[in-house]
Amino acid sequence: MKSVVCIVLVCSLVSMACATPGTATFYQQYTPSACYGNTPEGVMIAAASDPLWNNGAICGKMFTVKCTGATNPVPHPCYDGKEVTVKIVDHCPGCGGTLDLSKEAFAAIANPLAGVIKIEYWKEHYYVFTVENLAMSKS
Repeated sequence: MKSVVCIVLVCSLVSMACATPGTATFYQQYTPSACYGNTPEGVMIAAASDPLWNNGAICGKMFTVKCTGATNPVPHPCYDGKEVTVKIVDHCPGCGGTLDLSKEAFAAIANPLAGVIKIEYWKEHYYVFTVENLAMSKS
């Protein structure tokens, strides 16, 4: 008897050592988006600034974002140790930050009263390995 064995391994192979510094702002109107039109993609989302946009090649990519400090007089805007993973769903042409986070994503890592924060961000890499027909059949 032949059986099919499917092994799915999902792992994140990114560390804080690969983080890129930047700034984040937030927005509140999520549709329509440049990547998905009128299809809602949830609330843990972000828009990419011009340097990241690359003609939309960044659409659907996942980034983890961590607040690292203030950019204005709001004292201590960061929620210590908090990170959020967002999906790029939109383009933010000319926006003031590297990433324009949804308000919910921003609020997960920092006080929204800050408006703009310093961040570190890194792209998440997920790998899926599938192995079929590994079962041995007895003769």
